[in-house]
Amino acid sequence: MQPRLKKTYICKQVSNCQLQTDLADNYVPIDGDVAIFEVLSIGKHKTVQNHEKRNSTILPGDYIMAAFGTRYATAQFEGYLPASVHDELHILGAGGTVGCIASMHHKFSNVGPTKLRCVGLAVDEQGKVINTKAIAAAGMRRFSGAAAASTRVIFSVGSSMDSGKTTSAAYLVHGLTKAGYKAAYIKLTGTVYSKDADLALDLGACASIDFSMFGYPSTYMCPLNELLPLYESLLLQVLPHQPDFVVIEIADGLYERETSMLLQHAAFTDTAYGFMFSAGDSLAAINGIRVLNDWGIQPLFITGLLTASPLLMQETARHTALPIFNLSQLAQPAIAAQIFARKLATQEALSQVS
Repeated sequence: MQPRLKKTYICKQVSNCQLQTDLADNYVPIDGDVAIFEVLSIGKHKTVQNHEKRNSTILPGDYIMAAFGTRYATAQFEGYLPASVHDELHILGAGGTVGCIASMHHKFSNVGPTKLRCVGLAVDEQGKVINTKAIAAAGMRRFSGAAAASTRVIFSVGSSMDSGKTTSAAYLVHGLTKAGYKAAYIKLTGTVYSKDADLALDLGACASIDFSMFGYPSTYMCPLNELLPLYESLLLQVLPHQPDFVVIEIADGLYERETSMLLQHAAFTDTAYGFMFSAGDSLAAINGIRVLNDWGIQPLFITGLLTASPLLMQETARHTALPIFNLSQLAQPAIAAQIFARKLATQEALSQVS
């Protein structure tokens, strides 16, 4: 008996496809191309997130529908598109991103990636390879910055992966909601997996979406002229909910390729009401603030993993006048007033400099 096909989350919009098993040696998949893969061996990923957001256990011999993509994750995998569909392939992310691993964090060196082989490409009735980004392309809009003018955008950025950006953003959404404001959440960059957007929704977001809405298995290696329309398009998706605030997470650290490009692009940063900065320790916090200042950005406040340690908060406070908020403070209604006050103070400081 053939095992059932497990459709991953990134392929949730794929339907009525056919399997093309005659794979040309010279076919090079592009970002978002959909294929059927056989699981060869289990490594880091023992489950995939299916199209209904359930974590589905996988075993050797199983078949999954997923999409080719890339990944940048300093605490996990670095991966790229294969040169050929016949290469040994790996699960880069549980949401359905498949590619070839270039490097991995040492903690996975004894486990390695979950290995796959491409059984065939998913094609439509005309024999064209189905692509998740192409499916959603009609909904993409040109970047103008106009969408951000209808709300207050707060960007959640951090010193590195796992510095606390997602959790802090979700708790800020909770605090703003308790203060009587409508707050939405968007994850602009990263690798597809719904956990972060789901957390913000659980904590009160009036809408919570991410880049996978437009078919991106990952945003790693995307050019700026794709990221800016993606930003505008995602904002337009949440604006019908009439949010007073939209908290937008930008994945990974300041030096990550896409993060660095966006934060040094004036037309993008000019759309922000403010920035929140997460860091894992005091050194990362202070030096991260200096990097942001060099890029013309003064965050509204500091937060993140360092706030779990009173000592780290004290060290940070000795070197900056920026307020430092832990999760409990972010979740309180008073956070809204403090954000408004900090925004006003920042505007006054900038006006004096100019």
